[in-house]
Amino acid sequence: MNRKLILALLACSSLTALAADTGTKPARMRGYISDSKCAAKHNSAAPDASCVKKCIAAGEKPVFVDAKKDVWSIDNPDAVTDDYGKAVTVMATADASNKTVHIAKVTSAKDLKGTSGMMDDKH
Repeated sequence: MNRKLILALLACSSLTALAADTGTKPARMRGYISDSKCAAKHNSAAPDASCVKKCIAAGEKPVFVDAKKDVWSIDNPDAVTDDYGKAVTVMATADASNKTVHIAKVTSAKDLKGTSGMMDDKH
């Protein structure tokens, strides 16, 4: 086969695999932004923002703690820099096998009481 044709086929197959990996739709998740040291130890209705900010300033990574108190690493931490220690609702794509989320949008969550699950399918 022609070398250029082989390279073109490899490129196309790589793009297809990449598209399959990122095909998950974002879902609404309720929880709060914490730090990797304290994680789910904070109260979900009123996380200790000063503690979260202090831990992140000391080198800990921001994490998302969902309504079930599951801790998710955030693969794009710049998306939550204004939300450390806040109760939030996020639109995020979750990778359950790696326990990571990619956050597309963050909104304030006034009250997390009554949330029954990690994800809410209603958009």
